[in-house]
Amino acid sequence: MRQEPIFTSWLPRHAELWGHAPMRLKHRLHEHELFTNEALARLVESYPREHYNLVQWGEHGASGSWREGEIRGLSGGEIIDSIAKGRVWINMRNLPTVDPRYGEVMNGIFEELEDYMPAFRTFTRKLGLLISSPLSRTLYHADLPGQSLWQIRGVKRVYIYPNAAPFITPELIERVALSGVEVNMPFEPWYDEHATVIDIEPGDMLHWPLNAPHRVDNHDCLNVSMTMEYFTDDIRRTHMVTVANGILRSKLGLKPRERTITGPAFWSKAVLQRALRDTSWVKRQNRARRAPEFRLDPTRPGCVAEIEAA
Repeated sequence: MRQEPIFTSWLPRHAELWGHAPMRLKHRLHEHELFTNEALARLVESYPREHYNLVQWGEHGASGSWREGEIRGLSGGEIIDSIAKGRVWINMRNLPTVDPRYGEVMNGIFEELEDYMPAFRTFTRKLGLLISSPLSRTLYHADLPGQSLWQIRGVKRVYIYPNAAPFITPELIERVALSGVEVNMPFEPWYDEHATVIDIEPGDMLHWPLNAPHRVDNHDCLNVSMTMEYFTDDIRRTHMVTVANGILRSKLGLKPRERTITGPAFWSKAVLQRALRDTSWVKRQNRARRAPEFRLDPTRPGCVAEIEAA
């Protein structure tokens, strides 16, 4: 066990709850040298264009009004200041690839989890960093891998919904698996009556059951959050069955009901999805990256400047 554990509130019962119920745990990453204001400014200033998305959100966070932009021409401090005063967020993907020091942090998290839960083994780990403006929103959606959200700066309100109908159905998660689109899921305001609602602040980490729909509202303050995802063998098998059932339903007109991840039924679906998932019959077309429509305005913090189409 590490001398200074990343988690500061882990109890034996958390191992039994992991993956079965929403959990809020305490951590110390917001005090780590890689997450100081200076370190974050250096990181965002040099982040490669192919690994980030800068998004301007419209009224009420409506997805149809999102536009993509770029951050060239500003220092890291100016970028963060502009986000704090504007209506934008930047999602820095593939953090361990861009800076291996953050990969060491990620691996340390998983090593600690494996100490607490010896049967917990992961692969295809990913880490990202999200810097978002006051009052920005992440819309109702569900993810395919295991997920956790680590708060570094600011306060968020997170709504976590049951991973069962009507909030999520096999058909919906199959659509996500085949399309790669996690948003634009049906949502009714009354769903909130059945959500677990948690406000998280620096030093909080949230984890929720696989495929549980969720949405996030920033409080009126700049937010810095770390997003982490992973696969275990069971999650990988679940994903394979989801893809196979999606193929059977959307391409062959069948109505699969079985979602077992062991036995002959599983292996038949494993072979089916492996044979067809990358074919033109099934594989989604690569969506071209949107051309940036704006850039952060260096002369007006919080404002954007339009980029003329070529």
